[in-house]
Amino acid sequence: MPEMPDVEGFRAVLAEHGAGRRVERVEVADAGVLRDVSARRLERSLRGRRLGDPERHGKWLITGTDGPALLMHFGMTGELHWAGPGQERHRHDRVVFAVDGGELRFRDMRKLQGITLAERPDGISRVLAGLGPDAAGIGRADFGGMLGGGRRAVKAALIDQSVIAGLGNLLADEILWRARIHPRRPAGDLEPADRARVHGQLRRVLRAAIPAGRVLDRARWLTGSRDADGAQCPRCGATLARDRVAGRGTVWCPHCQPV
Repeated sequence: MPEMPDVEGFRAVLAEHGAGRRVERVEVADAGVLRDVSARRLERSLRGRRLGDPERHGKWLITGTDGPALLMHFGMTGELHWAGPGQERHRHDRVVFAVDGGELRFRDMRKLQGITLAERPDGISRVLAGLGPDAAGIGRADFGGMLGGGRRAVKAALIDQSVIAGLGNLLADEILWRARIHPRRPAGDLEPADRARVHGQLRRVLRAAIPAGRVLDRARWLTGSRDADGAQCPRCGATLARDRVAGRGTVWCPHCQPV
């Protein structure tokens, strides 16, 4: 599933191949990825418009034009690809934005999220309403309070987009493994030092993953080991534990992350 680093990679694609170029045409092969906009309106609103510099908030990719803003959310399986002239299209290329020199292709197998437009000046804020601050920009002082208290599992707080925008399942597991915090541990039980440690690992993980445009699967990362048969902790060698936490498949080390 695309997480914040993946969306940053898609932002780089759009910045390199779209920013400053005019949209020559929009082809909607499958309107199932459109949200609150028809294929006809999308084409009419964007054709001839010049794409601006793209930005990212959490898992949303946003680019202004000299008209409405274009917003993309990649859901579980979405991607943004650049294709040069004559390159064959993929069967899951749902929307194609043709610009000078090639095509920007929104590809998505499961179509759980998609593309929308923000027509009015407050439209972007309306689409993003309810999201917490972007995870990459949260300071330590603010972070501690965001996790909240009570018996809610710390992982549930990390992946709640209304609390922190951008963290997904892989990132949350990686951060908590590095911080040696069990994913089911109640957020209210975390000491200030625990919260500071989680924040520090969040910053380290994002500093490595965002430039790479993906959640890294290095040998010394939990992500690099979690899917192997009989997966072992890269730090201590213990067999990794698996269960569902906050409704998501979760992996942790029972030795490094005791309850």
